[in-house]
Amino acid sequence: MQRAAARVLRGARTPPARTRSATARGPPPRGLLYERHGEPAAVVQLKDLEVAELRDSDVHVKMLAAPINPADINMIQGTYAILSPLPAVGGNEGVGEVLEVGRRVTALKPGDWVIPAGAGVGTWRTQGVFPEEMLLKVPSDIPVLCAATLSVNPCTAYRMLADFETLAPGDSVIQNAANSGVGQAVIQIAKASGIKTINVVRDRPDLPKLVERLMDLGADHVITEEMLRKPEMKDIFKIIPKPRLALNCVGGKSTTEMLRHLQPKGTMVTYGGMAKQPVMVPVSAFIFRDVRLRGFWMTQWKKDHAQDQESLTSMMDALCQLIRRGQLTAPACTEVPLQDYKAALEATVKPFTSSKQILLF
Repeated sequence: MQRAAARVLRGARTPPARTRSATARGPPPRGLLYERHGEPAAVVQLKDLEVAELRDSDVHVKMLAAPINPADINMIQGTYAILSPLPAVGGNEGVGEVLEVGRRVTALKPGDWVIPAGAGVGTWRTQGVFPEEMLLKVPSDIPVLCAATLSVNPCTAYRMLADFETLAPGDSVIQNAANSGVGQAVIQIAKASGIKTINVVRDRPDLPKLVERLMDLGADHVITEEMLRKPEMKDIFKIIPKPRLALNCVGGKSTTEMLRHLQPKGTMVTYGGMAKQPVMVPVSAFIFRDVRLRGFWMTQWKKDHAQDQESLTSMMDALCQLIRRGQLTAPACTEVPLQDYKAALEATVKPFTSSKQILLF
């Protein structure tokens, strides 16, 4: 898989172009390329890309839409756990339409929709040629923005709700960064399963608007980080039980406060560190309440289950069913034409950003 990924990224070099695939017509494909690590606005450039030759096990894909995620920014900065060989096309998530397949490709055909099977594909491009093993087929009867944002945040939310605690209708979950892409998916998936959510957000000028939006998604309670420390929290637990599961994407003091509301023997799962501060846990939480601290990374889950296609397929099927029933929508999005990528990159790193930037091709 890593060798295949490297081949795809090497195929993303700038002109002169090499052999073109049989169906490549019109202007050359374009993509957002970075040749060194640094701040995205400084190192990412929109350039013409070479068209790799379509080999027997390859798939020629026209990209439809691709989001800008925090992990994409970290990869460009050079601070993420995995980094693509340079030069690299940015983007780890998105949806595309198959234009052509190699003669050994059996699971895909022209017209199918596909998403990346793993990280490092480089989705911020108009077209690309990828090995079949790096793609997953998704139904084309779901909204394009849902498909473009399916493989990271909803999958992360689904797995954290399913894999760490056995939750039943009426149970509760507490999470911080509730307005993030994962947070919004947690709210909706939990709501569909009858699980109550306590959602922590940072205070901000437009807080009432954000609270309304999260409640419309199905949130049961939306509170600020400051409220975690107040006696009013007891009023919430008169209505719903204390949570058995806490989901942490922040770190620092607010995470410590969130942990205090976890049931004895409950589990806190950390999947991000937006505050760039360590998780601090009182010794008493371990001794007297036996809380469990775990971590989760969707990329690692996919690696661990590379030979277990049934688990991946059943998860995708479940998420797509929720989408079809209107129980899972794409996160709040701002659709941006590819040529306006600089504005999209800048918007992604601004504080209090609640709208995900989606590049359209």
